[in-house]
Amino acid sequence: MLGKLPRPEVILTHESDLDGLLAGVLLSRLARKLFDADVKLEAYHYNYWKQRELRERSAWVTDFGFESRLDRPNWVVIDHHPTEVPARNAYLIHDVTKSAASLCYELCQIADIQSPALDRLVHLNNVADLFLENDPDFILACDYANLVKSYGFWNLHALTNGALEKLLDHPLLEVMTVKRQVEDPLGLAWSRENISALTPQVGFVNTIVGNNNLIVHQLLEQGITSFPVLVTLFRKSNGLVVASFRSKNGEAGKVAERVKGGGHPNASGAILPKHVRTIPDAVDFLKQALNPTTKRSEGLTSLEGIFAALDQVNRKG
Repeated sequence: MLGKLPRPEVILTHESDLDGLLAGVLLSRLARKLFDADVKLEAYHYNYWKQRELRERSAWVTDFGFESRLDRPNWVVIDHHPTEVPARNAYLIHDVTKSAASLCYELCQIADIQSPALDRLVHLNNVADLFLENDPDFILACDYANLVKSYGFWNLHALTNGALEKLLDHPLLEVMTVKRQVEDPLGLAWSRENISALTPQVGFVNTIVGNNNLIVHQLLEQGITSFPVLVTLFRKSNGLVVASFRSKNGEAGKVAERVKGGGHPNASGAILPKHVRTIPDAVDFLKQALNPTTKRSEGLTSLEGIFAALDQVNRKG
């Protein structure tokens, strides 16, 4: 299997979560072991990823869904998102039952890149990324995943100097524990009273404190709302607004795609356009973007009114 891997010019991964961070770092180590080279690691959110030009003749891609534009000779895609695109030119390693980092770690193990610490970290990531809520490590795994949500991909990469094993039992986990114990119950109680409609199928959950993903998960599990898809919004320090979509029966991914996002069927996200600078702006944008028929019908009604008025003028003339 390793003999099929070409030397990459770049390693490309998802910036938004622990799975993308861990998968990217593991592939960097694998490239160093196989080719004695430090290959550049680049990370992207979905919106920017879809706009990125694929200039390289050879690349490794992980934690992004396989699509036609990635089906290129000397390109390797290691992923777990559902896809209907067959790989004819690229080398695709794909399994929806495993996280991207788990698939990358399996390659690393073949190259004798492994340790008990990596075993543990990959397991925790797998539990969190696949949302295996019946696993005994589920709560702890969510705390690890929340590190990236709270502190950012490149900050954690710099903090550990790429040695992500240092995150195991890291003092920052104490912060995640306190936040979960104190903030999540308060946030759930407040958010359940602050859900509004974006469409008949999509509800906006206003949040103030707590882990948004876990709060929305509980809202869906408890059947508190009739909306099959729930969305939360978060404004980053650079002013960009991130939308996170959640569902129970696979609807979230399709909704995210309508605003140029992506992810899993029940857990997807999107960065909204740059002109959307506030949460109220984001709510208005999503209402328009997710209700195109309504917007179109209003436009038609207005045009019909104009034509009717012109007709009356012509008749009077």
